[in-house]
Amino acid sequence: MFDKTFSSPPPPSSRSQIRWWIFGAIALSLVGVAGGTVYWGLRKLEAIDRSLQGLDPNTVATFARRGTMTILAADGSILQQTGPVTHDELQLEDAPKRLIQAILAAEDRRFYEHDGIDYKAIARAARANLRARNWVEGGSTITQQLARMVFLTQDITLDRKLREARLAQRIEERFTKAEILEKYLNLVYLGAGAYGVADAAWVYFAKSVKELTLSEIALIAGLPAAPSDFSPLNSPQLAKQRRDEVLADMAEAGYISAAEARAAMREPLVLDSRLPKRLQMRMPYFTTFVRQELPKYLSDEQIEKGGLIVETTLDPQWQELAQTVVRDAVATKGAMEGFSEAALAAIDSRNGEIKALIGGTDFQVSQFNRASQALRQPGSTFKGIIYSAAIAAGFSPYDIYEDTPFLIEGYQPRNFGGGYSGAMPLHDALAQSVNVIAVKVLADVGFEPTLKVAKAMGIESELGEVYPLALGAFEVTLLEMTNAYGTLANKGKHYPATGIRRIVNTEDEVLYDAETQAQPNQAVDPDSAAIVTWMLQQVVSGGTGRPAKLSDRPVAGKTGTSDEARDLWFIGYIPQLAVGVWLGNDDNAPTFGSSGTAAAVWHDFMSQIAPEFPVEDFPELPNLQTREISLEAKPDERNAEGNATGNRNSQPQSPDGGGWLNPGTPQQTWDEVPVKTPDPARQYGTPEYFERHYDLSEPDFDEPVKPEPFPETTPAPTIPPEKLISPSESASESASPSETGNGDAIAPQRDPNR
Repeated sequence: MFDKTFSSPPPPSSRSQIRWWIFGAIALSLVGVAGGTVYWGLRKLEAIDRSLQGLDPNTVATFARRGTMTILAADGSILQQTGPVTHDELQLEDAPKRLIQAILAAEDRRFYEHDGIDYKAIARAARANLRARNWVEGGSTITQQLARMVFLTQDITLDRKLREARLAQRIEERFTKAEILEKYLNLVYLGAGAYGVADAAWVYFAKSVKELTLSEIALIAGLPAAPSDFSPLNSPQLAKQRRDEVLADMAEAGYISAAEARAAMREPLVLDSRLPKRLQMRMPYFTTFVRQELPKYLSDEQIEKGGLIVETTLDPQWQELAQTVVRDAVATKGAMEGFSEAALAAIDSRNGEIKALIGGTDFQVSQFNRASQALRQPGSTFKGIIYSAAIAAGFSPYDIYEDTPFLIEGYQPRNFGGGYSGAMPLHDALAQSVNVIAVKVLADVGFEPTLKVAKAMGIESELGEVYPLALGAFEVTLLEMTNAYGTLANKGKHYPATGIRRIVNTEDEVLYDAETQAQPNQAVDPDSAAIVTWMLQQVVSGGTGRPAKLSDRPVAGKTGTSDEARDLWFIGYIPQLAVGVWLGNDDNAPTFGSSGTAAAVWHDFMSQIAPEFPVEDFPELPNLQTREISLEAKPDERNAEGNATGNRNSQPQSPDGGGWLNPGTPQQTWDEVPVKTPDPARQYGTPEYFERHYDLSEPDFDEPVKPEPFPETTPAPTIPPEKLISPSESASESASPSETGNGDAIAPQRDPNR
């Protein structure tokens, strides 16, 4: 079929040899070699020919991928092993015409015109590289790429380019264009363990190649240039950009119309991620995560070559236990509380090693990893980061803040139940998850220091400078949040979360070693981490995280829910381990549950593995008066006028003014605070954006369920007198609402599980 549609040129004539010499001269320029003589060049090319004498181009017909990849658990058992031969084969006559056209447009538009070397493409690449003084364009044909896959490496050297080109000519002499193209389509590496376009169609879209749309075809055709960089699983935006480039190339080549290209460019990136059909594995949520992480440590060539042994951090017993706990939670609690999915992540806080990673209830039904891939609103679990920044900036857990109605930048935070409780210390505000005070603390610390701390603690997702940040309005992954709390457990030292300890090849060459190459950073100073941990212990001992209590050791952690209880979180830790739990629905539907359920699931898991660790106390609380301040607060200058932000270091601007910290002066009511008009030029991260996207016109990030009265609570941990900064006299005298001018304040109706 394709021999008729895409006819092959006649066998190369004697002019092929002349063109070969021309190619050699151009190739010398391509890599920046100057001043060589013609004689030297001819001798070089003759040497290249001699070096290829032992290579048989017929090998292309029988070539199969060499090497295997073996993924091992921490105990040395095999989690996954991929073979060197098997992959989905595609016959050229079964390939959609558009797929052939897309590959040609993206990789080798003159495929049917050259003899294995495209001299025009090489000349164009030489000009681009010389102009950039760097290797920015290659000019390789499909036949050259096939020669490289079968015989060579991907090293960018003159010798390799010359060998590749000469082999390409020999392949063209032995095989038809159709045979070359078919072999290329079945061997080319396209990322995510996919070798060939049939694999890629299944891996990214769960389809056969015949079912692919034009947009999907263009995305796959754009992958050979850089499979990891352009993978839609790793970089959706880059993948879309590359897809659009291929569509433009197809239109320019006349394969499709401009209107068809534009229509395909407008299509969203809709993935249905699957494993290659041939792969069998244990612990699939974790092993899939590890394979997706490999491009961080290895080049595409190393992954493509295979022969790798990946030693991971996973504890198989913990993973099996975690999977059982997650499934039981959905089957029992989920049925009553309206959630159908759950995820769990367990990280050794001392080195960042992922010990268990559960992305859902059933990998066979859905391969989407809700622990590492799902972006969800963390609700009040994000307050752990807000308070970490505040304490690092010198705030005391005994600073008194007013829980009263409040408006800032057009945004009015509200507590669950709509009530307010007046003055309270920060440690109590965190334990009881008071929204208003969290926003005030963010305002006093400032966005820049807070975002700096969040990033240092392991939050990689995009965060914006708007006040709903304090209540967890920005979406993050469970793995990120668990890693951030692990930083607090590790005395403020942050290790990036990793599932890989070491990677070696078949020659026992160590390609990556986390022990020597992973670089920790001191995200929060140890004293601040100890203070925040002390505060988070109160969340578990007497606040919203009580269901997570362990009978034999201290626990610190934080609950969180998003609007309409769409996301239920608990992230807690002991000194050696941080564990995060998320409950919810894939379609973002509301639940009827509370974050106390997530804390209970956390307890179900931790109560069974905690005995493996010796009982260890958290660090003692440092002297609050003499500790070193490691972070400078930078309140938003837009709100500095009239002390409207409650800058803790500023003085009231008038007898009528006064901040919300240590309320010894009359409190400014929320409807008297001047409202700033947000800059309409700002897009993502503005209050308008959140009103539209998250419906924050009446913000409420807590559970909508009917609150229950507080049960009797255990006393909060006490601080030795010598380590306590006593609140100011005015703050002490204002302990009762009536004395602060807020005697009619409504006691907050807080969900005990919030």
